[in-house]
Amino acid sequence: MGATAKQIFVNLPVKDLNATMEFFAKVGFEFNPQFTDQNAACMIIGENIYAMLLVDEFFKTFTKKDIIDTTTGTEVIVALSAESKEQVDELVSKALAAGGKPFNDPVSHGDFMYTWSFQDLDGHLWEVLYMNESAVNQE
Repeated sequence: MGATAKQIFVNLPVKDLNATMEFFAKVGFEFNPQFTDQNAACMIIGENIYAMLLVDEFFKTFTKKDIIDTTTGTEVIVALSAESKEQVDELVSKALAAGGKPFNDPVSHGDFMYTWSFQDLDGHLWEVLYMNESAVNQE
């Protein structure tokens, strides 16, 4: 039996939970109120895909390591798939309009793939990508 998970929870430290929730709501994400309180919010990314946004002090209860300074380092890039190039542009544009910062410019790999990235309010990197599966099969 292989290692197969049924769900994924990406845990991210945040400075201001309310501001972070407001930011991601403007981007278009919803939250599961059952797993949201003053210390954490469960952001629904997709079917069985969640980001647990944890205030720094609460995040620290899960690790003895320091929380990375996102102005100088990166621990992870969260990559999200989109249905189309237009959906990539829409999601990143919403993030930028909501106060996120640009990270990488849009990159087109011909018909095969299109990506664009942003930083959220806490400097976490989010890459949104569209992959044309029919172009993959032709290469």
